[in-house]
Amino acid sequence: MRTKRILIVLLALAMILLAAACGNTNSNTNSNTNGNTNNSNNTNNVSGLADGTYTADFKTDSSMFHVNEEYKGKGTLTVKNGEMTIHVVMPSKNVVNLFYGLAENAKKDGAQLIQPTTEKVKYSDGTEDEVYAFDIPVPYLDEEFDCALIGTKGKWYDHKVSVSNPEAIK
Repeated sequence: MRTKRILIVLLALAMILLAAACGNTNSNTNSNTNGNTNNSNNTNNVSGLADGTYTADFKTDSSMFHVNEEYKGKGTLTVKNGEMTIHVVMPSKNVVNLFYGLAENAKKDGAQLIQPTTEKVKYSDGTEDEVYAFDIPVPYLDEEFDCALIGTKGKWYDHKVSVSNPEAIK
């Protein structure tokens, strides 16, 4: 019976240590002005990617906010001086602006909204459409970050997005 208790205590300690090891053990965390909490080690090119241009997967938590189907879920990731930005083409002009951070901060005076550019998309069936595209700052790869959007109805929505699987464009 005593051996069983010791085993349970050791197992509980092992689980606590494992949980601590899996968590963010870096206490050097800061909150940026956009409302995101980012680990300060995630700045200055922690991606390990050399300056250049890559294709990368762009995923969101919403079926309404996604990359144009012609681009198959991919955007163009640019790394310059250790900072990353992904260019994503939307399916329409229904997303009017984006904001790197939370919607509550996008509504504040002086918030730096991400303005769209207009692009023509030629679909495989030969049709063309004018849509919006955005250049979104990427704080890190393979992890979700906050990106708010405002649509044509004038309401801000919070979303989680992630960028992963960069492949160099040759």
